[in-house]
Amino acid sequence: RQRGTEYVMTITPATVTVEQVAQMIDHALLRPELTVRDIHQGCAVAAKYQVISVCVRPSDVPLAVKLLDGTRVLVGTVIGFPHGSIATAIKAAETELAVEQGAAEVDMVLNIGWLRSGELDAVEADIRAVVEAAVAAPVKVILETAYLTNEEKVAGCQAAERAGADFVKTSTGFAPSGATAADVTLMRASVSPHIEVKASGGVRTLDQLLELANAGATRFGASATADILDDLARRRESAVASAST
Repeated sequence: RQRGTEYVMTITPATVTVEQVAQMIDHALLRPELTVRDIHQGCAVAAKYQVISVCVRPSDVPLAVKLLDGTRVLVGTVIGFPHGSIATAIKAAETELAVEQGAAEVDMVLNIGWLRSGELDAVEADIRAVVEAAVAAPVKVILETAYLTNEEKVAGCQAAERAGADFVKTSTGFAPSGATAADVTLMRASVSPHIEVKASGGVRTLDQLLELANAGATRFGASATADILDDLARRRESAVASAST
């Protein structure tokens, strides 16, 4: 199928490997009630499946870095999470500390109220402060699409690109709704090709992930990582078995 002038292959269980999908997943460990034991277990899952990263709460960054030392799994964290309304200077300081402690990626929540108010210069400055504080660490900007009109989603994506972000991201997973294919398609069309789209919030099954991938997402926030990747492995084994009979 065509996306603009670029040919894009439809992704199905037959055309993508478990390893390839694992390298698209940020294993999410963000719920407030998670214990230290839960972080240990979550990092073990991330290491077992060799996902691209874990995304942990800021206070868990040092522990996750220690647990994943010697693996290829990156440690990411969240900034201004989940409401995006803390002062810009605090977001920048939170980012600096996270990177110093070993965070390789940061997912920041933009100021949703400012975006809904049309204060785009302020939104852009808020994002830019985090981008600058992150130095070389990629920054993913969470729009929280559940609260936005399509026009606001486009404006938020474009502000993120102007500010130097690397990704635009749908949701925190803590709003009334999460990622949809329609939002991913809109966000993909709203930014330049080098800006990636991360789908997060409610991505619990392989079919959901594949639908969002085919809409243009290249990274996914998920806590049901094992279920998604085990399902893909089963389907690929079944396809191989069917082809050999």
